[in-house]
Amino acid sequence: MIVGRRAYRRHLPHYQSDGRTYFVTFVTRYRWHLPPAARSIILDHVLFEHGWRAFIHAAVVMPDHAHVLLSPLESRALQEITRGIKGSSARGINKLLRRDQRVWQKESFDHELRREEAVRQTGEYICQNPVRKGLCSTPDEYPWIWREWIEGRT
Repeated sequence: MIVGRRAYRRHLPHYQSDGRTYFVTFVTRYRWHLPPAARSIILDHVLFEHGWRAFIHAAVVMPDHAHVLLSPLESRALQEITRGIKGSSARGINKLLRRDQRVWQKESFDHELRREEAVRQTGEYICQNPVRKGLCSTPDEYPWIWREWIEGRT
């Protein structure tokens, strides 16, 4: 069991504390725009993690990046969770498109939320991303969004 705070470094420092929630962003390589079927694959792989390695609070897959708000379960490492999502979704996308190329930038951005009450607020914020980008009028219209407090209740 991993206890306390741990860190790993690529180009950006990454820190993880037990029992915290993280806002994670993955960006496609060269800001490549994902076709709609690829966005569905990514959302499916994010939701596969829900209840297994992480509690997913919210997720949004945009044309060239994805946002996930999650709390690692038990002693799961954030790096393990993100590597799983990025690796499995990349394999699925490459299989779908019959190609063999990198899908994601190597580095992901992650931010540890400081207050539990900020979880819902941060989730609402990331779910407004498609609206801010003009892809829909409301988050409810966007097909590649998942919110624990709405879709998670069904």
